[in-house]
Amino acid sequence: MTARLQRARPGSPELQALVDELAERLGRSVAVDDPLVRMVCTSRHFGDEDRVRIGTLLQGRADNATIRYVLAQGVTQWSRAGFIDGRDDLGLLPRYVVPLRERGHLLGLLMVVVPEKTLTEDETRAIARSADAMAAQMHGEHIAGDTRKADERDLVLELVGTDAAARTTARRRGKELGLLGAAEHVMVTIVRLSCATELVRQCEAALWGALEGFRQTRSAQGLIAVDKERATLLQLRDHPPGQDEVTAQSARILDELRIFLGPSADAVIGVGGRHAGLDDAWTSYEQALVAARAARRLPTLKSAGDWELLGEFAVLLQLPEHALNASLIPKPLRVLSGTHGGDRLRDTLRCFLEHAGSIPRTADALGIHRTSLYYRLRQIQEITGLDLDEGAHRLTLHFGLRIEELLAPGADGAV
Repeated sequence: MTARLQRARPGSPELQALVDELAERLGRSVAVDDPLVRMVCTSRHFGDEDRVRIGTLLQGRADNATIRYVLAQGVTQWSRAGFIDGRDDLGLLPRYVVPLRERGHLLGLLMVVVPEKTLTEDETRAIARSADAMAAQMHGEHIAGDTRKADERDLVLELVGTDAAARTTARRRGKELGLLGAAEHVMVTIVRLSCATELVRQCEAALWGALEGFRQTRSAQGLIAVDKERATLLQLRDHPPGQDEVTAQSARILDELRIFLGPSADAVIGVGGRHAGLDDAWTSYEQALVAARAARRLPTLKSAGDWELLGEFAVLLQLPEHALNASLIPKPLRVLSGTHGGDRLRDTLRCFLEHAGSIPRTADALGIHRTSLYYRLRQIQEITGLDLDEGAHRLTLHFGLRIEELLAPGADGAV
């Protein structure tokens, strides 16, 4: 099982040797995890294995509840080693945790199973020496990994950029490197976080952790660009994804980010349109930015916006941020809102417009008699001075209601 896990998320032979050496010296189970508490490599058991350890070997990662618990102890912010308590309900024995840092950057977590929560001075010194060696080894590997990630990031940003010549060059280079196949359809997804300054490195790791599973799937080949609090996932496919697949992908990404970072990161996702050919990746990218802005402003989207489902919001959200303000709300709608009973009339108006002006469907949706609906509509026309039989007047009011949704308290479109 250990070998299968290491193939799934391999640590280098050099790092594995350091882990095995420390474990044999201590006579205790030892593992190195990445900053998201996903196992990189592990030693053999010493009779101290617990349910979490066994489950991790079987599944390739700890269960979500365990990851949340360990991260909640603040281990990624620790400046020195310490113990975390066990949890019987999780099947977790106490562990001695050493943050593996180089030049202040967290590279991983060294974990030693210590059921009795007591180490001798010799054991503590041995762990400290091994931790230094592991951090140095991981730092070298991290630099190489950062270089590859930077190259991939640059390629993605050129493919979705506005410079047509740069896009052509990037497509050629990507195909020469074997990073871009001959798939006929492209879709771009934007993920945006709000992280405290001291957590930026953890946010970057979380974005990679949440997206890397979509770099290579049965139906898509992907490339990722991560920059602090924002990530771009460019996916190439043989056929356009179904709506259920897109929705499920967004939900999984959000779930992963919440596991790794908690709700405070305030993650949102924007999915661009599905286009034929890599030439239109930049179009999908621009649409994904709009969709992410919608996800930030509209609570009904539950943090995941999809360009192809935005309707008229797709038009309104292309207005610059400074222009998207209350001045855009039509005066007749502002007058209606300020009238006694205005909330009820606005709700009636919204329902009427969203049911394409159908009296029977609107009355049914509101649960009122048609006579009452006609009365309310006459009130709306008298107050606003607009004719609800006129298409242009309906459009004015409908856009006004949509703008009000975008300007609702707490909505923030910064992306």
